Amino acid sequence: MSEQHVAARDVSPQDDGQQSSLIRKCLRFTQAEELRQCGLYPYFRCIESAQDTEVIVGGHRMLMLGSNSYLGLTNHPRIKERVIEAVRKYGSGCAGSRFLNGTLRIHTELEEALANFVGKEAALAFSTGFQANLGAIAGLVGKGDAVIIDKTDHASIIDGCRLSYGDKFRYRHNDVADLERVLQNCRAAGKMIVFDGVFSMEGDIAPLPDIVRLAEKYDAVVMSDDAHALGVLGANGGGTGEHFGLTDKVDIIMGTFSKSLASVGGFVAARREVIDYLMHHARPLIFSASLSPANSAAVLGALDVIREEPDRRQRLWDNAEFFRAGLESAGLDTGGSATPIIPLMVRDNMKTFRLWRVLNDAGIFVNAVVPPAVQPSQSLLRLSVMATHTRGQLARALEIIEKACRGVGLI
Repeated sequence: MSEQHVAARDVSPQDDGQQSSLIRKCLRFTQAEELRQCGLYPYFRCIESAQDTEVIVGGHRMLMLGSNSYLGLTNHPRIKERVIEAVRKYGSGCAGSRFLNGTLRIHTELEEALANFVGKEAALAFSTGFQANLGAIAGLVGKGDAVIIDKTDHASIIDGCRLSYGDKFRYRHNDVADLERVLQNCRAAGKMIVFDGVFSMEGDIAPLPDIVRLAEKYDAVVMSDDAHALGVLGANGGGTGEHFGLTDKVDIIMGTFSKSLASVGGFVAARREVIDYLMHHARPLIFSASLSPANSAAVLGALDVIREEPDRRQRLWDNAEFFRAGLESAGLDTGGSATPIIPLMVRDNMKTFRLWRVLNDAGIFVNAVVPPAVQPSQSLLRLSVMATHTRGQLARALEIIEKACRGVGLI
């Protein structure tokens, strides 16, 4: 919202005089409440059913076009049964960190399966994907080193840079020439290039062949955040490296469990010596409770389904191509999307919120994305399709979206 629409809450003299500036900052934060009052607040919606192609929100059925469950596995019966079995065997939690008492056999089984899935020697599981990036970047990049990131990289990558003792440099989004400029001017002892394999809001793919070429030229380590690429890209769903046939050139692969892998958590995969180093230097791993047995079992189940049902990935891509083509034929801007993440570019914050509300009222669940999640003037509705969407569901959504966009003047 613009500054003129942001009015500070009334703060009593007692609050103003006795509360710290930290609390006063909270009292004066009004943007969310203003959106709530005018019915345009799109966040923290409570879903009352399983994450599927249709969900229940506020007692009403909605078509889900805002999920990261790209392969539609979060409600798969075999995966749920595997979770139940793991809880019966190991209980509900681990009561400690991996470093001390929290390593279970299911964790090592999971890490072996993950390493095999992405084509690396070893893997290390974290309790969240956010922690995986924090642990890998801050654990490896030390004083005198540098980490070089794409300007639109995920927040966890940015925070990993902040926690490291190295210098941080940024290059323009997917701009290989700008990346080379940064590398040419970087005099650090060790250099790491970190990027999203698939960018979570834009839906485009990192130019991995060019990144690898520059990394070899300037002696840099390559780390790909494959949170949105696993299960989606590659002949077997192995991610960005497999998609380009360059897995052996990607030194470190990071992934999360909360998208195609039907769970929550994250991991890092690399050569065995790198994983052993992180086991003893990644603070988010050492000082956090380990991944629950249930979450671990869900990932193992998802990996089995991905391996046994490759047609799911083909259905996902068929749906993505159909849906993106339908939006573009209606005159809508989908940015540079080349994946099942399809941004509907609006480029105006309030129009984004209004369009979200119209679609919400029409029974379409989408996500409104405004700065700082995207660059200024890049506000959008983030749409994403699943392998389990039917063609009828997507066709109905296209009709509703086109009508809504005409109503708010987007086309």
